[in-house]
Amino acid sequence: MSDQLAIQFQELCFRYGDRQALKQVSFDVLTGELFSLLGPNGSGKTTLFRLLSTLIAPQQGKLQVYGNDVQTAADVVRHDLGVVFQAPGLDGKLTAYENLAVQAVLYGVSKADVPARVNEVSEQLGVADRLQDKVDELSGGLRRRIELAKSLLHRPRLLIMDEPTTGLDPSARSDVWNYVRQLQQSTGMTVFMTTHLLEEADRADRIAILNEGELVALDQPDALRSELGGDIITIMSQTPDQLIRLLEVDMQLQAQLIDGMIRISGETDVGLVSTLHEKYKDQIQQISVGKPSLEDVFITRTGHRFWGAS
Repeated sequence: MSDQLAIQFQELCFRYGDRQALKQVSFDVLTGELFSLLGPNGSGKTTLFRLLSTLIAPQQGKLQVYGNDVQTAADVVRHDLGVVFQAPGLDGKLTAYENLAVQAVLYGVSKADVPARVNEVSEQLGVADRLQDKVDELSGGLRRRIELAKSLLHRPRLLIMDEPTTGLDPSARSDVWNYVRQLQQSTGMTVFMTTHLLEEADRADRIAILNEGELVALDQPDALRSELGGDIITIMSQTPDQLIRLLEVDMQLQAQLIDGMIRISGETDVGLVSTLHEKYKDQIQQISVGKPSLEDVFITRTGHRFWGAS
């Protein structure tokens, strides 16, 4: 990874009628980084992706790719981009090789160079032995790897993917992720992807978290979790409001009520759970403790659960 900036999002705003999809979003992506843009549905991820892929133009703010503005140097930006959209873009009636060969020609690869380029990307994505199979006969995970191979035919400097593992089972999802990580590490390519899957974002070098069009967190996954400072205690109670008041007055604990559950974050006292259970056993139905997750980061920054945000 280098200190050179691959992408610069600068105070981007975008509006659809009365709805503000992006609100002054600013952050950078470093060259060679595997970067995840995480957010629930409706958070603004797709709008930001469409801006980056030059499908729409910024209404306010600036967006640069390797120093080139997406509005004034769109053709240069597009040459640097390999794009994988969420919607499938393969012809199921053609073989994997035919899909890749057609895309190579569209990218301007000479006919003489097409076979070598197709073999190159198919080896990178582990699909060289399936090139003569029709796409309709391939599993979802293999089809997604063909999609990835398509985006690499012109050797882009930046690979951008919009929720690339949507619809895949956990095994296929992990498989695709492993190939993406291998690509990034072996070629130095910058990878930028959107996702609404917490466990997927956790595998990135850095994460930006969006909520209702605003950037609410930006850092390495472990760094974001460590900011919470300790364990997360979760309590189920039939009288949560009353118990929260007691916790605040008697124990000087800061508690939140999230979806009917009491949450206490940032605790390092290993005996606190036992103390709470003994002191308030008549009001506690269930109590648990765990290490902070990315959802805990999201809750701390927004005041609500990740899946209840959209």
